[in-house]
Amino acid sequence: MPFAVVQGQPQYALPKDLYIPPDALEVFLDAFEGPLDLLLYLIRRQNLDILDIPIADITRQYMEYIELMQDMRLELAAEYLVMAAMLAEIKSRMLLPRPQSEDDDEHDPRAELIRRLQEYERFKQAAEDINELPQVGRDVFPVVAEVPFKHVDQKPPDVDLKEVLLALKDVLHRADMFSSHHIARE
Repeated sequence: MPFAVVQGQPQYALPKDLYIPPDALEVFLDAFEGPLDLLLYLIRRQNLDILDIPIADITRQYMEYIELMQDMRLELAAEYLVMAAMLAEIKSRMLLPRPQSEDDDEHDPRAELIRRLQEYERFKQAAEDINELPQVGRDVFPVVAEVPFKHVDQKPPDVDLKEVLLALKDVLHRADMFSSHHIARE
């Protein structure tokens, strides 16, 4: 089953340099069907022309998605609204005729989107690099090995005091045999 359809062609393989979060917004257009991250990826790689994207459809789908996410993830909904507004602004600037003026300082309206996409890509790469590090509980597990305590009831041996004293005498006698002798010169 394809994860996206681009200009009628099903896409079965995800680009190696693209990460799509599990809760990503799915966008359904005439020329594209799939996650928003993939749409932005294709726009950036110039596989899709931004002038061909129906912003009204994306905005409508954004609004439906935001209504679903409103209670659960407000900050995610806000980010999608900003992106929808940015896409609408870019498309409107591209469609409006530009007056011929001495001001060549006017920047390409897509430049801000490209800058944001590059920033997003840097953060995404940093997150992937961090995710590759070993994590306790996922890749590394702490080992807890306890020696089980065995309580053994051991009775002292049945020995007379006389036998204990004789054993002590033998031990002291053996200790004297190993004592060193110092020879002094006269």
